[in-house]
Amino acid sequence: MDFNSLISTMTKAAVLGDGAGVRACFTQQGVYHDCFYGVFAGDAIADMVENYFHRDAGKFIWDIHDPVCDGKIGYARYVFSFESKLPAAAGRRAGFEGVAICELEDGKLKSYREVANALVGLQCLGFPPERLAKLAQREATAFFARDEAVHHRAV
Repeated sequence: MDFNSLISTMTKAAVLGDGAGVRACFTQQGVYHDCFYGVFAGDAIADMVENYFHRDAGKFIWDIHDPVCDGKIGYARYVFSFESKLPAAAGRRAGFEGVAICELEDGKLKSYREVANALVGLQCLGFPPERLAKLAQREATAFFARDEAVHHRAV
């Protein structure tokens, strides 16, 4: 499956709450790095879609724009929105944009990682500043832990 079809199939399955459909887009050891919920690998990917995404939100819209791929790495810009089911923000619509960074292996996702301005979406939901700060700290920690950011820590 070409990258455009693969990323479109994965996002459509996630919007529908089809965890098995999302899981099928990944290799056996595939990893999904979600900007809200963290890292899920293998069969836990289906569980994340069914029991986190659709527990906390609904009425998803996930549009993919400008996908590019060299056969090993794929990138796609996206716009994502949802309606919150969280008690403190029930019924509020939130949205943000991001970029998916995908490692491919044998026509499937080996790794799906997001760089997203998720804080915008959480601000739309009325999350308090301390909760936004917690997410920002998690993102900063993950950024500096990556191999390509090692030399940035020493400056």
